[in-house]
Amino acid sequence: MIKKQEEHLAVFRGKEIRRVIHENEWWFSISDIIEALTGNERPRKYWNDLKKKLEKEGYAEVSEKIGQLKMKAADGKEYLTDCANTETLLRIVQTIPSPKAELFKRWLARVGYERIQEIEDPELATKRTRALYKAKGYSDAWIEKRMRGIAIREELTDEWDKRGIKEQREYSILTAEISKAAFGLTPSDYKKLKGLKRENLRDHMTDLEQIFSMLGEAATTEIARNKDTRGFHENKKVAQEGGQVAGKAREDLEKRSGKKVVTKNNYLGQGREKEPGIVGPHEQV
Repeated sequence: MIKKQEEHLAVFRGKEIRRVIHENEWWFSISDIIEALTGNERPRKYWNDLKKKLEKEGYAEVSEKIGQLKMKAADGKEYLTDCANTETLLRIVQTIPSPKAELFKRWLARVGYERIQEIEDPELATKRTRALYKAKGYSDAWIEKRMRGIAIREELTDEWDKRGIKEQREYSILTAEISKAAFGLTPSDYKKLKGLKRENLRDHMTDLEQIFSMLGEAATTEIARNKDTRGFHENKKVAQEGGQVAGKAREDLEKRSGKKVVTKNNYLGQGREKEPGIVGPHEQV
């Protein structure tokens, strides 16, 4: 059984859709989505038939992509329910022959076209990211730092990849080592401090928090190159060293300014609604 974290209701065209945060992303009740899109009075049977159709179409791993999460039913009791994350759900929706599903399909086509454009011209992805941050209310100065931070992060993860770091879990551990040495907090502890859940931590950092985060990652990249590190264990030690560079600089600033760099405040302010944010390469924060 998969443990759930937080449950909410979403509404699609007047229909309530049960959803739950699991592994830091939304998972939705498949039967609720099917009922909303098709109006079928037996959505679970419809889903069973649809799974067979998906497998025949070549989506053999559909069962592996489905998670059973406990959700509250109409009788007030909780039952294990077939759920899917956004990526899997959108694949399922493509197979549902419903006029209402066309909205999803058109959106998928548009996103796919934009992705092709970005592959041909990577600058478009950068422009779209800047526009999204601007629309959320971030200042131009903050956006410049955030974009630079994304570039530094990408350079670091590319370096790790060259040095034998392949597993997502390893990226997470190395990132946590840099954060602990730089700020005295792991990314998960940092998110708790700021009252974040599924949101991207870096999208809620202040200017100084961003600067020291960049310093820790840039220092890690430089040390890894100079020492020509190989494998997880060597890179873990270097991640600690790179984080320590930022940590010492942070402590020096705090001593001279008399003010802490790490803060529970979010960049956009406590009163604004929190959003998931935009995630850069291998950003688990």
